[in-house]
Amino acid sequence: MAFTLESKVGELLKDKKAVEILEKYVPGITKNPMIGLAKGMALKSLLNMPQVKQYGVTPEMVDKVLVEINTAK
Repeated sequence: MAFTLESKVGELLKDKKAVEILEKYVPGITKNPMIGLAKGMALKSLLNMPQVKQYGVTPEMVDKVLVEINTAK
C-alpha cells in the first residue's frame, strides 16, 4: 500500500525504509519527543501545525518524501 497525505504518521514510523528517508530530510524528526503526539495524525493535518513549519517542512517536501518512500517499497 502506498503512503499518501492521508497516511498517519504512526504508519510511516512502522516502516523501516520510511523512517530512514524521513531522517534523511529532517534529521532527528523520528526521535523527537513530540512525534508520539503526531502518530494518530494524517500527514496533511501536520502541515498546518506551526511546529512542523518550524522544521522547514513544506507540502512540496512532503510530496517529494512520499514519492521517495513509495519508490523504495
